[in-house]
Amino acid sequence: MKQLALDFIVPPPPTLGNFVAGRNAELLQNLGQWVSRAAGERFIYIWGMAGSGRSHLLKGAVAAVRDAGVSAAYVACDGDTQFEKAGHMDCLAVDNADRLGEAAQIALFNLYNSLRERRGALLVSGNAPPAQLRLRADLVTRLGWGLVYQVHALSDEEKTQALTRHAAARGFRLPGEVCDYLLNRVRRDMPSLLAVLDALDRHSLETKRPITVPLVRELLPAILPAQDAGKNG
Repeated sequence: MKQLALDFIVPPPPTLGNFVAGRNAELLQNLGQWVSRAAGERFIYIWGMAGSGRSHLLKGAVAAVRDAGVSAAYVACDGDTQFEKAGHMDCLAVDNADRLGEAAQIALFNLYNSLRERRGALLVSGNAPPAQLRLRADLVTRLGWGLVYQVHALSDEEKTQALTRHAAARGFRLPGEVCDYLLNRVRRDMPSLLAVLDALDRHSLETKRPITVPLVRELLPAILPAQDAGKNG
């Protein structure tokens, strides 16, 4: 059972297609246009609380651009971030720009101008709207020039609806008490929740037992350590 859990709790790579939109449908539509580069704004800034899905969206957008044969890079920011390797890309996704040090802020400002001149595209995320970022004023101004969207985290009700739909698509009914149990005991981001649900479905089929709270309780000791390892890896 433990090996089964380890095989099935790894979330799939983030894509725009497996992002649960919730109240972010308009943002998702504009990101699709950003990827195609055929229409719409080429510069987008998104912000939201931790766990809202910002990183998922940036990684998914970069993956879609690469699939289309266009050069793209994803950069996760910290105080020592450098952009030398990303400077020649046609599309760039910069995650957690609020963490950038002074030198990196100057580099991103220059990259913004370069991409604008080259008809490139830039997608940036942060933990607050541009005007509230503690960054250089000239960079803040640039980040606010394009489209700005808040990424709304899913409510528990929206997560429940998404899990219920996912279960129905796999051909089984998800009891409400099982959904509540999962929301209270496993990582709450949707990729992790969906991966756990898939593992439960597989274990249910293997053991010929319905998905109930006792079945979940039985499987969680194998699932939770693997989730924690994936989180730290």
